[in-house]
Amino acid sequence: MVFTNGVFDLLHVGHVTLLEAARAEGEALVVGINSDASVRRLGKGSDRPVVPERERARLVAALAAVDCVVLFAEDTPLALIRALRPDVLVKGADYAREAIVGATDVEGWGGRVVRVPLVKDQSTTGLLERLRGG
Repeated sequence: MVFTNGVFDLLHVGHVTLLEAARAEGEALVVGINSDASVRRLGKGSDRPVVPERERARLVAALAAVDCVVLFAEDTPLALIRALRPDVLVKGADYAREAIVGATDVEGWGGRVVRVPLVKDQSTTGLLERLRGG
């Protein structure tokens, strides 16, 4: 089982690329999605998330690469990772190995941590800036 997590606000090609790469690492992909309250605590901006949690979960669940979506309300997915015990933990390469929540746990039970290269110029923040004319 493969696990990844994120906000997935305003789904874009960078998200899809990450999820497809994650799914290629195993037989099933579980995606943890931050709840609206969790996103607000992350400090992404007062107007975030743009898309409510249930809609973000529905959009991600509709992708062929995704087998299961779980909303989590905590600030990090650590409790979820420990409960699921994935074989592979995937994050974008913008995260240093040391900054990946749950990496030590996953490697401790014999799993792997994979960092996926980002798609250039693809981010929700960048998309919002373009939409606002910035």
